[in-house]
Amino acid sequence: MKGALRCLPTAAAAGPVPPATENLSYSMLLPGGAYCAKLAREAVRSLLTGHGLSHLCEPAVLAASELVAAAYRFTPDREMILRVRWQFEALRIVLYDQHPAHSSPHAAEECRDRRSRSMWLLAAAVDEHGGDWGLAPVLTPGGGTKSWALLHH
Repeated sequence: MKGALRCLPTAAAAGPVPPATENLSYSMLLPGGAYCAKLAREAVRSLLTGHGLSHLCEPAVLAASELVAAAYRFTPDREMILRVRWQFEALRIVLYDQHPAHSSPHAAEECRDRRSRSMWLLAAAVDEHGGDWGLAPVLTPGGGTKSWALLHH
C-alpha cells in the first residue's frame, strides 16, 4: 500500500521497560477474606523488591497488612482495592473498601474514630518512618472508605 501509515514505533526492538522505582504503579482487587492481609503483604514485598525499593519493605508490608486488616474488621468479606504507587519521592499505599455509608454524620464520625483507634500499629510504624496515614469516606452513593499510608524515601 503506497502512502499507508505505520502504527508500530520504530524502536520496538528495545523491548519492554524493566521495573524501576519511577514506574511503580499497581492496583489489585482483593476478594475481601481474612487471608487478604497475607496476599497484600506478599504483593507489596514483591513489588518493592522488583522496583528497587527493598529498603521500604518492612514498613510498607506492615502498612498494607494493617490497612487490609482494618478494612476486613469494618467490612468483612467485601472486595477491596489495593494501590501501590511511587510518586513525588514517596511510596503511597491506598486501600479502598466498601464500608456502607452511615445514616448520620454523628454515626460516621464515631465509626471513623473507632477505625482510627484500631489502626494504632499502622500509626506507630508510619510515624517512626516519618510518613503519614489517614482515612476518609469515599464520595460515592454506596459509601466506602479510602485509607492510606505514605512512606518517604
